[in-house]
Amino acid sequence: MSKVYFVGAGPGDPELLTLRARRLISEADTILYAGSLVNPDILKWAKEGARIQDTAKMTLEEIIKAMVADALQGRQVVRIHSGDPSIYGAIFEQMVELEKYRISFDMVPGVSSWSAAAAALRQELTLPNISQTVILTRRGGRTPVPQKERLSLLASHNATMVIFLSMGMIREVVSELMEHYRGDTPAAVVYRASWPDQKILRGKLSEIAGQTEREGIKRQALIIVGDVLDPILRSMESAPRSLLYDEDFSHGYREAQGEDEN
Repeated sequence: MSKVYFVGAGPGDPELLTLRARRLISEADTILYAGSLVNPDILKWAKEGARIQDTAKMTLEEIIKAMVADALQGRQVVRIHSGDPSIYGAIFEQMVELEKYRISFDMVPGVSSWSAAAAALRQELTLPNISQTVILTRRGGRTPVPQKERLSLLASHNATMVIFLSMGMIREVVSELMEHYRGDTPAAVVYRASWPDQKILRGKLSEIAGQTEREGIKRQALIIVGDVLDPILRSMESAPRSLLYDEDFSHGYREAQGEDEN
């Protein structure tokens, strides 16, 4: 019996695949990948003769059957998910089924689309005195969210918010957020972060829905909201600074300049 590996493929760019993920893909006898979201270019590292299946049209039962059958035959199985499988990866239900068959599995982290989106924006999502919290969430749709995690409640923190899987409801998203965020709060939409057709929209929260509708963006995009996106912060002399590299700040590897060593 072999092990099943749940591998994060990253947001799209094959060069954002981790070294471990690439090695496992190159060693795998069987590869199941979510073709609707995973860049097929990563399959170029698969070895000759590997069995490759696109699971976009498969049911959970069919996916489990394929993984179990090959693992029981001693074939190394790699199950590829987009981004990082720990966030909206739908892997828990697969793990539960594998445990029923006593098949062991490991999980390989990947670069999430939210960090790829931040990189595309050339943006730090946490800034001193602006926001030290990032909320990763989604609006309830076909998959419900707990009442205590409604966007309108999470928005009350005024933290940096990254909203997944909600582009088709962006006007409802904006309406709920504006119960606590200002209408002129900076917002951005990043479509297919790190892919060749990546697209970035920036604007005020009150205007971002209209911008995305004019661009025809309805899926595969993240909504990011928060004052950390304010472009003025980049040019202000009083822009927020971390203490970590401040000359007057001591830490375990450096003493503040002029501080008495005794």
